[in-house]
Amino acid sequence: MTETSLRDVRSFAGTLQAHSQFDVAPQIAGRLERLTVNIGDRVTRGQVVAQLNDDEFVQQAGQARAELGVARATLSEARSLLDVKRRQAERAEKLFVQHIGSEADLETAQAEAAAQQARLQVAQAQVTQREAALKAAEVRLAYTVIRAAWSDDAGPRVVAERYVNEGEMLAANKPILSVVETRRLTAVVQAAERDYPHLAVGQPATIMADAYSSRRVPGRVARIAPVFRETSRQARVEIEVANEEEALQPGMFARVEIEVGRAEHATVVPLEAIVTRAGETGVFLAEPTHQARFVPVRTGIIQGALVQIVTPPLSGEVVTLGNHLLSDGVPIAPVDSHGAPQSRPALEGPRPDRKGAS
Repeated sequence: MTETSLRDVRSFAGTLQAHSQFDVAPQIAGRLERLTVNIGDRVTRGQVVAQLNDDEFVQQAGQARAELGVARATLSEARSLLDVKRRQAERAEKLFVQHIGSEADLETAQAEAAAQQARLQVAQAQVTQREAALKAAEVRLAYTVIRAAWSDDAGPRVVAERYVNEGEMLAANKPILSVVETRRLTAVVQAAERDYPHLAVGQPATIMADAYSSRRVPGRVARIAPVFRETSRQARVEIEVANEEEALQPGMFARVEIEVGRAEHATVVPLEAIVTRAGETGVFLAEPTHQARFVPVRTGIIQGALVQIVTPPLSGEVVTLGNHLLSDGVPIAPVDSHGAPQSRPALEGPRPDRKGAS
């Protein structure tokens, strides 16, 4: 037996996916006049990537602007006429009080003032309507400029796909480009039931791809699905990958190692020392009397050819050669690593001289 540090590492296979991927599409229909980027180009947030023909929208905005001008002029005229009608109504009222004017003249003047007030309100509503129409026309004109936009500020992204060519007629919301973030990736793996209980968010991981077999990229477990798929009996696990050098690419096959546990100064024995007797897992210890004694144990992390003994504390030598034939109290004789008899027993370790059954 010996003490060492062990890591419980579970291996998975999966696929690398972009942390963020979206399609760029126009919000209005039109003819694609210019496409400024291509596959592999980097784009920044808000960068112009395409231009639709805007002749029709420029004309519509100009017409809306002119109609707004007419509406404002009509409103100004209505205000001036309202002032005139109000003064006329005031004079008619004074003349009526002085018994110079008739009641009919007063009612006529007041009615004309009220009518002009209504026309003023209509003119004000028309101005509001024309302002909204101009704003809508300007928005449609702005939509002819297509930008790559996203919410966070994680740096530039890369054009992954180009779906159209210049000169094509585009429908609204028809994708023209696919944009991905490659500095942050997500490795997606499927965990079986035997591994699932050992996984936790935040555990360190190492990601490798066949294209770069010598490169090991660090990551961490970010998300674990709370349900298993009925068809595969596996749960989805997502690992965030820091891909600052952009060596890995979305879509690559990924081999993922997740460290689910670690034991410092662990008592370990060779894996071949573990046996089962009467349904109990244990090891055979070599007594000073050269007899084998079965000790039930609880094992922990398995790393390569070594297994951790969690309980009970063990000391002495364990039997690794012929132990499948042993029972408690059977005499044993020490042998070396080649099976030759020894004059004295050797201590068991990662590469021990092994005890054999006599």
